[in-house]
Amino acid sequence: MTAPRAIIRPMAAITTEVYTSMGLIRDEYALILKLLGREPSYTELGMFAVMWSEHCGYKFSRPVLAAFKKYKEALEGEGLENAGVVDIGDGLGVTMKVESHNHPSAVEPYQGAATGVGGIIRDILTMGARPIALLNSLRFGPIEGDEVPAEVIDRNRYLFEHIVAGIAGYGNCVGVPTVGGEVGFHKRYSGNPLVNAMCVGMLKLDEITTASASGAGNPVIYLGSATGRDGIHGATFASAELDEESESKRPNVQIGDPFAEKLLIEATLEALQTGAIVAIQDMGAAGLTCSTIEMASKGKVGMSVNLDKVPMREADMSGYELMLSESQERMLAVAHKGREHEVLNVFHKWGLQAVVIGEVTGDGLVTVTRFGELEAKIDPTLLTDHCPTYQIPAAVPAYHKEAAAFKPESVPEADIRKSLLNLLAQPEIASKRWVFQQYDQEVQTQTMVRPAQGDAAVMAPRGTGKGLALKIDGNSRWTYLDPYTGGQLAVAEAARNVACTGAMPRAVTDGLNFGNPQDPEVFWQFKEAVQGIADAAEAMGTPVISGNVSFYNESELGEVPPTPLIGMLGVHEHADRAIGLGIPGGKCQLGLLWCPLRKVPHEGLGASSLLAYVHGKETGLPVPPDLEKELALCKLLAEAADSGWIVGAHDCSDGGFAVALAEMAIALGSGLSARLPGEAFNYTSRADARLFGELPGRVLVSLANEPGSKRLEARAREMGLGFVSNLGESTEPGVLRVVDTNESVHEWTLSELQSAYERSIPSLMAH
Repeated sequence: MTAPRAIIRPMAAITTEVYTSMGLIRDEYALILKLLGREPSYTELGMFAVMWSEHCGYKFSRPVLAAFKKYKEALEGEGLENAGVVDIGDGLGVTMKVESHNHPSAVEPYQGAATGVGGIIRDILTMGARPIALLNSLRFGPIEGDEVPAEVIDRNRYLFEHIVAGIAGYGNCVGVPTVGGEVGFHKRYSGNPLVNAMCVGMLKLDEITTASASGAGNPVIYLGSATGRDGIHGATFASAELDEESESKRPNVQIGDPFAEKLLIEATLEALQTGAIVAIQDMGAAGLTCSTIEMASKGKVGMSVNLDKVPMREADMSGYELMLSESQERMLAVAHKGREHEVLNVFHKWGLQAVVIGEVTGDGLVTVTRFGELEAKIDPTLLTDHCPTYQIPAAVPAYHKEAAAFKPESVPEADIRKSLLNLLAQPEIASKRWVFQQYDQEVQTQTMVRPAQGDAAVMAPRGTGKGLALKIDGNSRWTYLDPYTGGQLAVAEAARNVACTGAMPRAVTDGLNFGNPQDPEVFWQFKEAVQGIADAAEAMGTPVISGNVSFYNESELGEVPPTPLIGMLGVHEHADRAIGLGIPGGKCQLGLLWCPLRKVPHEGLGASSLLAYVHGKETGLPVPPDLEKELALCKLLAEAADSGWIVGAHDCSDGGFAVALAEMAIALGSGLSARLPGEAFNYTSRADARLFGELPGRVLVSLANEPGSKRLEARAREMGLGFVSNLGESTEPGVLRVVDTNESVHEWTLSELQSAYERSIPSLMAH
């Protein structure tokens, strides 16, 4: 397709240095010349650069992401924009999405994290949904130890402190509760922390909004904060590796204003209720460029924009700067002609700027002027539909083959008593109370199960008796050593987590964080992990309805471990029957549910926390899940909670059975006594593998009563699952006592478990 020739004001010749500085390569610039049939203006070149960046154009990931059925539908024009919607009944829908803000957070941690929260809220808002919950997944380099220099430890602590503060500062002020999350640590995140924000919203199904512009003559309205010079080429910045010059790119990091965002939420939802809005889109990555181009392209219309009318912080801003700025708290809307005053009045009432800056046109071109001169005149589909895609040859890394050859007998058996205390004190496993106590978890008063009370957060939204269970989860070590299995395990565990509250898993949003996709080994990690997620999501009946890809997470220290994150939505038929880990201080009879596995490679020690933290080895393969049995387990947990057979549940994951049991004892504030059932632990002769091996599909349950226990046992047998009702019980003395299958006894006081688990991160961050 060749765009009509436009009379563009003359400029100096575009050199190789000009377009490469914007992130374009020679072949891409040649394609732009071919598509346009002329040289682009400087502003047009910048628009192509951001829209064809990996962050916006997904040029390396799009072919692989076609493995997700819902994403493929969206590519083919059948899906919803911004975030998918899950019908939960009662005429209500839930929408959710994950976005990364990794590179901005690396150079400006507070604002990088804060604006990541603001951006994901607006993605949900533009669906017509009220944001009701935030979650986050964070990764940092080590905050202790002698593996890395002291100055790197100090930098990691600084990033940890200020990224958490940025999330809290924005989320707490904007009035959306932060109800869940997770934090991980590894030396290869030192140069490139990961900050993934997830937002969940509720809406009426008959009020879903669109981002497709339509109706020639309809006014285009700029809404929200004024445009400044912050965030210019932020999307391009996110599509390149971090290096020693990254600090100089602080202007690419936006500045957030959560109070303006709160007003924007209320004004947008009120304006949508007027019925005067035809389409609306967030000005996120690529700012005005993305919103004008995508809205026009989706609606197969043109759009005329006069940049002189755009509210700006500095009057001398160029057309290029105005089109590419990623200033926060801004939206673009199309209104019905003659009804624009209804939208303007609502926003002005809330003290926000609202200005008509153009109109929808029938010529199929986005036309942009500044100071009466033409800045751009371009077919928007050239930027949305013609972004090149690349197929990289995948290469299996040598480390994966070495991991497959791992032999458990090559490491000595670990000291059981010392190992549990060691694992509980690891920042990766230890309590994250230092983090979540900084977040407002209960604003909007819909939070039922908060952090540390259950394996997932539970919300009881007004207007329905149903509940929502929310979780974000991922394990980079599993994924690094076996990306396909790691992708499957991420889905299975997130599903199991929401099921442990009594919810049935319903849908997934994902955050895919990887290194440079042009590296064949990184591309192999990405491709395998995506296929694992896609296969597991299909098997579990939890479609991937939205997501984000973040590549180029690399620094001079190398690429980050592959880190796919799964945001899982579960639905409770009855919110008031949701459960957590159990009833604190109450008497408890413990049972164990498990998925029988056909094989347990490396006796569950491969890719385990025990191997990493006690033996200092990252090798071996994780145990693959049996997805059919995992689905059965989720169904049974939901049925058991809804029927009142169980009053608490906690899955065995990082650190295996012993860590899960200790976490349950700490949460309940009571001693526990447990005896390992031989039928569930017959996969190994090693005591450390039984207690710390990481096998999927294992859940500790707190039983309500004997009749419920018998019903649960009968249903487990029907569904092909393992179950014992006599695993153990709570005890008065503050002691955790575990009797192994070989009759050896291991004991810890509750106080020493609590000390290791609760004090680890606060003591490190107090330095």
